Amino acid sequence: MTQREALQQQAEQRQQVLDAFSHHLLVCAGLGCLHNDEIIKALRKEIAAQGLEQQILVRKAGCMGLCALGPLVLVLPDAVYYQTVTPQDAGEIVAALGKEPVQRLLLPADLPFFSKQQKKVLALSGRIDPENIDDYLAAGGYASAVNAITAMSPPEILRIVGESGLRGRGGAGYPTGLKWATVAQAAGERKYLICNADEGDPGAFMDRSVLESTPHAVLEGMLIAAYAVGAHTGFIYVRAEYPLAVKRLQLAIREAERNRLLGQGVCGTSFDFTVQLRLGAGAFVCGEETALIESIEGRRGTPRPKPPYPAENGLWGSPTLINNVETYANIPLIIARGAAWFAAQGTEQSKGTKVFALTGRIKHAGLVEVPMGMTLREIVFEIGGGIPDGHAFKAVQTGGPSGGCIPAEHLDAPISYESLSALGSIMGSGGMIVMDDTSNMVDIVKYFMEFCMEESCGKCVPCRVGTAQIHSLLQKFCDRQASADDLAALETLCDLVKTTSLCGLGQSAPNPVLSTLKYFRQEYLDRMADPSGPHQEGQL
Repeated sequence: MTQREALQQQAEQRQQVLDAFSHHLLVCAGLGCLHNDEIIKALRKEIAAQGLEQQILVRKAGCMGLCALGPLVLVLPDAVYYQTVTPQDAGEIVAALGKEPVQRLLLPADLPFFSKQQKKVLALSGRIDPENIDDYLAAGGYASAVNAITAMSPPEILRIVGESGLRGRGGAGYPTGLKWATVAQAAGERKYLICNADEGDPGAFMDRSVLESTPHAVLEGMLIAAYAVGAHTGFIYVRAEYPLAVKRLQLAIREAERNRLLGQGVCGTSFDFTVQLRLGAGAFVCGEETALIESIEGRRGTPRPKPPYPAENGLWGSPTLINNVETYANIPLIIARGAAWFAAQGTEQSKGTKVFALTGRIKHAGLVEVPMGMTLREIVFEIGGGIPDGHAFKAVQTGGPSGGCIPAEHLDAPISYESLSALGSIMGSGGMIVMDDTSNMVDIVKYFMEFCMEESCGKCVPCRVGTAQIHSLLQKFCDRQASADDLAALETLCDLVKTTSLCGLGQSAPNPVLSTLKYFRQEYLDRMADPSGPHQEGQL
């Protein structure tokens, strides 16, 4: 029996086990849903008390997305979602199976939070047990990797990824196919692969949720990438502050190795690929790829000047492919369904879907996946449910602490790399923070600048000194001691830091200041020492 046949048999056997139950109760076991272990125990106890163990299966699952109303329980095949579930609700939930749902816990079937999304990367999140490889296999997992390694050539894979139009989901949006082709063509006896899971943006939890919910999808994407570029060793650089993601990654790697999907002779071929974890110590700058490489090599995480780029001279001087979690998670889908399928979604220059962590002053905070090109208004007011407590929308920040703040007048702008850049913001890795009319933009910007100032590695003067000086000027506005000269100095300094810093941290740190000066300038003027002074831009 070939490896492909063995895995297919394993998947079929798992599906037969799952099909034997009339109902499945999937309990969100993401880090954000508290007391899920107690809920699982309570449901199983209630099922046992009623002698229904052969009819109802309780399983833990990954993040279901609607974090604001968690813990969530999904009832299949009824497609019923229950919200804010507690262990005390177990009896009612079990008693209602096959009957009328428990109304007080029920989420509306047509809730836009679910109906307006297009889940691709998150399609299995909340639907399978992240700690069981058989669940992933039964859902078609690893079929793309097995097919790629046993029936496709590396150039064919490179062509498909290139034609798909996939761009790196880590923030910069660099064409994935071009990066892969560069590494594949680079000269070197050894090549490495890195998954950047050092998600450090305040309010961001996209990569964490993917790793916690479908770790095998990331491993499968890495496996395909390694085969395509000729790498035999991979590293996942993940934040140590993500203990559940680390635990599930460790388990997933062991399971994949036991099933000959990682290690020596992958899928019965001559291809070898091993994956190791490296835990980051919480330095935001290590999200920058060269600083991450320094950290993996055992040194202090500080950026390197570029060129040379990691694709040609990366880890231990060898060609190195670096993509983030969401980028790798897209790869099995592209191999399975083709480049044209992926390219048909999104916009002309921003293909596919994007996962966002929707947080802040929003009713339905959580994890969402939408097609590129969807408007900010649709995300905030339809999927997100709008602003709570009767307040008005003020701004949304995309791209984390170094992203711009976009006002209400641009709510109908489509989400794409180009449109966000034109508005003075960035896509980033997918953080999206909503602010209402109670927020003062100067205070918000000072907070983000303080973060960037503290996280600066200090290697280059523009970032080390410039972020501190910008923060000092912002403090003067908060203390109502700023002058017109301070406002002019703030703009000049932001431009200097943006254009002369060594890495992306310093280059993007002024974005919140510049975007709020553009769209919310009056709030700076109102915080000046002499509000009656010159307020016209031409006078400053």
